[in-house]
Amino acid sequence: MRIGSLFAVMSALLSCGAIQAAELKVISTRATEELYRELVPHFETASGHKVTTTFTGTLGVQERIAAGETYDVIIMVDGAIDDYIRSARVVPGSRVDIARASIGVGVRAGSPKPDISTAAALKNALLAARSIGYSTGPSGEYVIGMFQRLGIADALRPKLKQVPTTMLVAAFIASGGAEIGFQQANELSHFPGVDYLGPLPSELQETTWRSGGIMTGSREADAGKALLEFLSGPEAAPVIRKHGLDPR
Repeated sequence: MRIGSLFAVMSALLSCGAIQAAELKVISTRATEELYRELVPHFETASGHKVTTTFTGTLGVQERIAAGETYDVIIMVDGAIDDYIRSARVVPGSRVDIARASIGVGVRAGSPKPDISTAAALKNALLAARSIGYSTGPSGEYVIGMFQRLGIADALRPKLKQVPTTMLVAAFIASGGAEIGFQQANELSHFPGVDYLGPLPSELQETTWRSGGIMTGSREADAGKALLEFLSGPEAAPVIRKHGLDPR
């Protein structure tokens, strides 16, 4: 990643007092965690800002915000950011799209690999599976609706296992908790102990943006905006792709 130009600009602004180093508090869901952990140290070095981040599931973010916890930046699925804008938790106009995610399918490493290349093949694989893992987040909500559209919701209900918000579906599959499972493709595709089968068939696939917004009342809104611009900028794109997501 080319960070030289950013480093030079940010360092010059710091040295002349045009910007002040800030301490940013961020809360984020896990879909962007790997790319975020790779990119943020570059941002801290270039900007002088310090970033402290809490990673949790979608429900975890919602519970913390509902409990009154405050942050400068929230990163999660685009629809949730829009909901927070409507409820005045996030500043209108501050949403920045960072990376686009698709839903993938995985099984425990070494297990038989069913065909999921078409909607019909996926339907047969699910009917044959003994247990199915899914998340508490947006991908979980989507696949439950997908089961209904496929006409197999009732047949699958006894073997569905919703993974706690504190745990990745990939980890649940790897531990033997589910024979097959669904989550964002980037969270399944490189996880130890999981054989990634691929994305959902195109006729069933849904893509969503992982986006950030500035929390209302943040004292570090400018620094938060700079962070989101960095994470979504062209220099971040190769890192985003490396971790199985699509840049904007």
